[in-house]
Amino acid sequence: MGIKERILYEDNHILIINKLSGELVQGDKTGDESLLEVLKAYIKERDKKEGNVFLGLCHRIDRPTSGIVIYAKTSKSLSRLSLMFQKGEVHKTYLALVDNLVGGSENGDEVTLEDYIYRNSKLNKSFVVDKSHEGAKSAKMTVRLIKRTKTYFLYSIRLFTGRHHQIRAQLQKRGVHIKGDLKYGAKRSNEDGSICLCSSKVEFIHPVSRKPIVVECTPDWYTNVSL
Repeated sequence: MGIKERILYEDNHILIINKLSGELVQGDKTGDESLLEVLKAYIKERDKKEGNVFLGLCHRIDRPTSGIVIYAKTSKSLSRLSLMFQKGEVHKTYLALVDNLVGGSENGDEVTLEDYIYRNSKLNKSFVVDKSHEGAKSAKMTVRLIKRTKTYFLYSIRLFTGRHHQIRAQLQKRGVHIKGDLKYGAKRSNEDGSICLCSSKVEFIHPVSRKPIVVECTPDWYTNVSL
């Protein structure tokens, strides 16, 4: 699927795209080409722009995670959206396919998970720790069981904080592992190196027009896995 087909919403101020698992949202120390760079090149060619293309990243999702990423096309929208993310005014929902029930939940049940998380930069991994741990940050999310199979459980997860690897770390603490996520305890990898975690929905008030924006997407694994 090309870039054009993956753009979920675009206007003069923002661009929302469906990121593939394995793509970087912006450049890092690996030097691999990022989605930010690809989008800039795409916009430059599509719109026949002579100068540089402005595109700012408003938030991040993990490299192996797929789904919705929001970029800002103007400095004004970037500053406003960044503040909205800090204030929790952008509501994010994920889909996760996992190997265990969370807290004995049943279909439709919503369970709130609250922890403190510490990010170990050397390991590029986060851990649930005691509140008193140096560098610990509060982490909150709700999980709701949607469906189950003989092997896996499908959850809808709503984030209230945006900590590093938050979903993966909070689930692992409870003996629950996302399909394919070897880093956080899954027994087997997915063939394509992905993990079955997708940023599937965002809801917010447009930073300029003030109109409500709701964008959704469905991951490939959702339709490929027998539910």
